[in-house]
Order: sequence, then structure tokens, then C-alpha cells
Amino acid sequence: MTKNSKLTRFKFPLMLITVFVSSLLFFAFESSKVTRNKRIRTDAQMVYIPGGSFFMGASDEQVDNNLMNHKKRVSISSFWMDRTEVTNEQYHRFVNYVADSLKYLAKAKQDIYFVDPLDTLTVNWGLVATINKSLARPASKLDQTKNENTFQQLWLPVADREIKNVFTIDNKKLFYRSTIVDLKRAALESNSFDGLKNDLRNYISYDTVYVYPDTLVWQRDFSYVYNEPLVKQYFTNPSFNDYPVVGVNWKQATAFCRWRTLHNDYYQGKPGKKDMFVEGIYRLPTEAEWEYAARGNSKVNAMYPWGAPYTRTREGLLMANFKPGRGDYFGGDPNKDDITPLKVKSYTENGFGLYDMAGNVAEWTSSRYDEAVDNILGDFNPDYQYNVRNDDPAIMTRKSVRGGSWKDIAYNCQVSTRNYEYQLNAKSYIGFRCVLSAPKTK
Repeated sequence: MTKNSKLTRFKFPLMLITVFVSSLLFFAFESSKVTRNKRIRTDAQMVYIPGGSFFMGASDEQVDNNLMNHKKRVSISSFWMDRTEVTNEQYHRFVNYVADSLKYLAKAKQDIYFVDPLDTLTVNWGLVATINKSLARPASKLDQTKNENTFQQLWLPVADREIKNVFTIDNKKLFYRSTIVDLKRAALESNSFDGLKNDLRNYISYDTVYVYPDTLVWQRDFSYVYNEPLVKQYFTNPSFNDYPVVGVNWKQATAFCRWRTLHNDYYQGKPGKKDMFVEGIYRLPTEAEWEYAARGNSKVNAMYPWGAPYTRTREGLLMANFKPGRGDYFGGDPNKDDITPLKVKSYTENGFGLYDMAGNVAEWTSSRYDEAVDNILGDFNPDYQYNVRNDDPAIMTRKSVRGGSWKDIAYNCQVSTRNYEYQLNAKSYIGFRCVLSAPKTK
């Protein structure tokens, strides 16, 4: 009896060691297998939209649109799309990245307006963290140190600071620079025999975009209103973190997509962690992609993302955040609705798992707006792009806007309703969401 118990005590740790070694071998094998297959990392904030065909244009119920908005069957390739509009918190990461990059350049005594043609600047994020920590000291002390002289190009002048003893970067200094390759022009000027006739550098241009949202849109877009709290708080107050960002023009939205492509590690809150990268190209959706996604894989050509021709539930509640009547922005339920944008995911998602494809804020697309575009679009990944030149008339800068907003009537929330805004105009009712061109993971 005693011998058996001793033998059991001896075997028990031996079993643990065996299990431990087996586990190590298993995970080592799995790790090498994953490395060989190079598992594709996905973006948790996006949903996969499988490709397919659909009737683009007005639905059968919209008799008034039949003469100017013809239905056309088109096919769309698969892509990924943000579940919600880009929020204030997410856009803050873009603004903070630009600010931190400028602090790093200033600390390194480099020209903060230096243009890197290939955008290969590597920021020492450890040094940036040290800089931000040092700036937590009272500004009155920093004003008297050499540190202020080092960063004097960046700080808001003392007389303009709203809060005492806090260093604030001048928002007018926040510019993001990126490289653009005009592939469309390159394709037009090449042929299948000789390839590119000119060097690639002839198709490269550099874009510099001011990134901070225009918060004054809350006052500028309306006459005789009291919107000062929104001017001061909508983008800066943490209470609005989960609200869709507005006051961002088309060029700023496009710059955000380019930044997210190159610096996805920073976007996910892991600066410098290259293993956080998501392979693919972030961009604004084309007008056809947006409409296809908004329909939510509906088997009928419905008027709204929720698949029905109605805008209210059986209980009389609105299906989205829009303006149901003249002077009425609540829709009969002040406890749930609001007269301005709501938090994302405040309403039920569509068939693809996308939120707020109608109402809340309208959304930029990458496509140029033209009333007669139906006559020229193809039926395979249709799109109408145009790279605006500095001497182009204003009509050439119109970009398609879809989805309707909190201030619009139900008509603008229909999936086929087309609207536009000039690409340099920012509005209090226009935001955006990104799509990602990347393969589906297995």
C-alpha cells in the first residue's frame, strides 16, 4: 500500500512534464505552420462584403425617379467595409499621429515641413512618449525653458490658449503629406507592347492635407441657431467619442484612408508594432460599392437598408436617425432620438452587419458626381473617378455623397438617392467610412 502511493507520487509530476513538453511541441509546430501559410490578419472593425450582382438605381416603388435614375444590373467584387462611420475617437488617432510626428521632428531638430517623397519617415515612438510626458508640466515653466524654443513652431501662442498652463499644438500646423501615383493616367499612356512610355516618377504627385476637422461647421451650416456647445465640444469632449466625425472634407477623408493603410499599427493603438498591420488598401468606397453594401444582401430591390419601404416600426419608432417632418427632428421618441447625430450602432444593422447606412450622417464616396453617369458606367465594378487639377472649374470637384443624414428627410436616406458636395467643403452632416481591398481569409 505504501509502495503504491509512493509510485503514484512519482508518476504524477512525470505526467505533468510529459503534457508540458507535448504542448510546447504542438504550439511550435502550429507556429511554423502559420508562418509557412502566412496567415492574413483581418480588421476587427470591418465586415466582409461578398461580391455579387444587383440592380443599381431606383427601386420599383420610386415611380418619380424612373425617368432620371435608370436601374442597371452591375457586378461588384468582394471587399471589406467599416461596420460604422469613422468616429471622433478613431479620427483623433489620425490627428494625434500627425501631432506626435511633428513633436518628434521638432525634438530631432528637423524641419517640421520637410516633405519625404516616399513617406519613409520612421518615428521613434519611445521618444514621443517621453516628449508627451515632459509636456505635462505647467506651461508657465515650459515657456521659460529651451524646450519652448525647440517647439515654438508648433505651439499655439500663449494669448490664444483657451486653458491656462496647458501646452496646445496649433491645429493650423497639422498637415499630413502622402504620395499619390496616378495609375489611371499611366494606363492610358501605356500599351501592351512597350508598357510605360514614361518613367514612373512622371505619374507621382505629393499631397498635403490639413487634418483637423472644421468644428465651425456647426455654426456655419445653419442660420440663426445656437450651436456653440457643439462647436466647442463635439470633436474634443470624450463624451462624443463614439459619435461619427463630421467637419471633414473629401480630401481629409481620403488622407485618413492613406494614413490608415500605412500606419495601421498606430490606428490600432500599437505604434511601432509591425505585426499589427492589416494587409490591403484602405480607401473610400465607390458609389456602386456603397449602394451594394447599403442594400444588405437584400433579395428585393428595396428602398431602404432595412429592406422595407417603410421608415417606422410597428410601434412608430424611426428606423434611422433622420428628419421625419417639418420642424420635427425627434420622430416622436425624444428618449431615443436626438436632433443631431447619435452614437454609432444606435439602430439595427442591415443584412451585411453594417450600421447607419441610412441617416445619422451622410457619407463621402470616392466617385465623382455627374447627373448623366448612368450612360457611361460599365457593368463590372463601375466607377467614375477624376483627379481634380488646380485650374479645374468647381463643377469638376463634385463628389458623390450617399445615405442621408440627421437633418435630411426620408427620401435622402433611400439607398439609390444620389447627392453631391464639393470636395473641399466640410459639413456638419457628412462623415465617411472606409473600405478595404484585401483577400478573404480562409
